[in-house]
Amino acid sequence: MSRASGNASGKLVLAPMEGLADDVLRAVLTSAGGYDWCVTEFVRVTTTLMPHSLFTRLSPELKNGSRTANGTPVRIQLLGSSPEMMAANAAHLALLNPAGIDLNFGCPTPLVNRNRGGAALLDEPELLHRIAAAVRAAVPQAIPVTAKMRLGIEDTGRALDCALALEAGGMQELVVHARTKADGYRPLVRWEWVARIREAVKLPVIANGEVWNVADYRRICAATGCADVMLGRGAVADPLLARRIRENGGDHADTGDWETLKAMIAEFWQRVQAKLPPHQSPGRIKQWLGLMQRSYPEAEVLYGELREARKAPEISLVLERCGMGPERPQAALQPAQA
Repeated sequence: MSRASGNASGKLVLAPMEGLADDVLRAVLTSAGGYDWCVTEFVRVTTTLMPHSLFTRLSPELKNGSRTANGTPVRIQLLGSSPEMMAANAAHLALLNPAGIDLNFGCPTPLVNRNRGGAALLDEPELLHRIAAAVRAAVPQAIPVTAKMRLGIEDTGRALDCALALEAGGMQELVVHARTKADGYRPLVRWEWVARIREAVKLPVIANGEVWNVADYRRICAATGCADVMLGRGAVADPLLARRIRENGGDHADTGDWETLKAMIAEFWQRVQAKLPPHQSPGRIKQWLGLMQRSYPEAEVLYGELREARKAPEISLVLERCGMGPERPQAALQPAQA
């Protein structure tokens, strides 16, 4: 029997998106409300103990009680294949009192996989168990330790074995991305396999994969039986998606949504400029608007205005002309309750 009816009764989590969802975007996306927590991009664990400065650079929120500016908890993600080094780094990270530690067994990128990281380990459930058990034992019980996995490397043959291994290793929650490593990010998703994993384990399973709107959210809840859902690229394309789900809203933008988004874009641009050198900041706002075009015609128009801009002052002039200057009030951001 399904545990969820798709009525936003469960948890909503903002996904870790490498090269996209850094502290800047996390702050802006969570400002609209609706998220129970979010997860950072991964820290690559190799043969050394990472300094605290690396963790706080990746997640400045650690200096703010491991929360974004609006109070959303931030869990730190670790990626690696050595149980001993993963445990040592997790114990070192735990001294900073993160809101949680997440283990990455889902990244499909060739560079990471060639170095035995992410989804490349999904043919080795015994190793997954050793990593999970070592990290859980090294971290105080008050800090949640969770994991994110895909369904396998080339196929789903060991998906249940991997999920059961992570459960036996002490993971408290399991995010399942409904694709294999070979699937990459193609539209194909295997939600039925998330349902099989949920039925096989006793720990909470969080469904992930191809949720772009409220209708997709309802469908993934119905197909997987999961009450909890992780939002990835869909949350970047529609920054109000979590709020829309919480309010049981429709799939399409409301009249005032773009005004809210203008305030979010203005805040994003201010944060980007504070973090990055001027020659890098234009690419970040184009990256976000490029995805947002999927949900908002206004974003497509704004992207067209900014496309040829190469320098930060040029971007600022366009945004000011479009009502998104630094003086724009932030009152439009009224977070929904998570």
